[in-house]
Amino acid sequence: MLNRAWQLCGKWCRWSSPFIHLLTLTVVTFAVVAPLICHRLLHSYFYLRRWHLNPMSQEFLEQNQQEGQDALHYFEKMQMPNASEVSGSEAFQPLLLITIITVQRQNDFHYVLQVASHFHRLLQKCGVRCQSHRMLLCNVESDPSIHQDVRLLSSLFPMVSRDRTGENPDPSLNQFEKEKQDYVFCLEQSLLVYNPEYILLVEDDAVPEKEIFSVLQHLFLARFSKPYLRDALYFKLYHPERLQHYFNPEPMRILEWLGLGMFLGPVLTFAYCWASELVGRHYGLELRRLHPALYNVVPASECCTPAMLFPAASARRASEYLQGLRCRQGFAKDTALYSLLRGKGENAFVVEPNLVRHVGMYSSLRLNSNPKLL
Repeated sequence: MLNRAWQLCGKWCRWSSPFIHLLTLTVVTFAVVAPLICHRLLHSYFYLRRWHLNPMSQEFLEQNQQEGQDALHYFEKMQMPNASEVSGSEAFQPLLLITIITVQRQNDFHYVLQVASHFHRLLQKCGVRCQSHRMLLCNVESDPSIHQDVRLLSSLFPMVSRDRTGENPDPSLNQFEKEKQDYVFCLEQSLLVYNPEYILLVEDDAVPEKEIFSVLQHLFLARFSKPYLRDALYFKLYHPERLQHYFNPEPMRILEWLGLGMFLGPVLTFAYCWASELVGRHYGLELRRLHPALYNVVPASECCTPAMLFPAASARRASEYLQGLRCRQGFAKDTALYSLLRGKGENAFVVEPNLVRHVGMYSSLRLNSNPKLL
């Protein structure tokens, strides 16, 4: 009888050991709890793509189409100033010039109207703190007159156009090189028209987040006083959420893990990073929106240029560098800019979390009749 009791006690002790408890908790958490909580989170490893991607993509398109209509009505109802009132502001040298680079896209979505209306609302809400900011439209449509949304905006915002209607098309000019040349044109025109201290070059499908100006103000007043940031070639204000996981080749992600390790200890760090990565690092970054000082500025990686902040001196260098490169399939302007960092000994950074939302599911470069969120 006593031996039987010892045997039962031994079995119970083995099952009640800390290792078994930890293993059980891990299995329950990642096999049951996390999938139930995270299966609809788009940027989580637990996201059930087969179940949710198609309906979520359709829902996003419908919502985005409605937002485009709302933006159209916003500007249609607005009292437009006359041309002299607009041109009179050109003598002012702003701290920040927001240049929206735009081409004619899907008419139903009114991408440029969405971006312009959000910036216009945020500038009005920002008030005195943003009185040194200006907006500029850069129309790079080959025939500027066909861009209907820009015609609506032209009486409210200053505009520059790259008119190529009378030019013979260059057969060797691919879409990626044209996009780069348009980018350089808008960068140079921004310097020429206003000569600002900073240029925020925004593509016409990058809608600003509501805290963008408070974060930029903090960057201008506090962060950019550091020499290694002050002389950077550019600052990315957007990086695709699908590339924000820990398991990506950016060295700063490793430093984040080490920092967590110093704070929580090696065992807790492993568990925390494992959990954070599976749920999605993107959702952890969202906590930084609580205050501008919590935003992270880390070395930039390659992909994507929906919103790029250039100090004026850096904008001149970037324009000169880009004119010396030719873009092509697999070497678009984002890759070209990133290639300059090592080749020219420059630095560039990305602000985390994103300060704009990328809403353009219909690309101006690649035909896609059935776009998806991922």
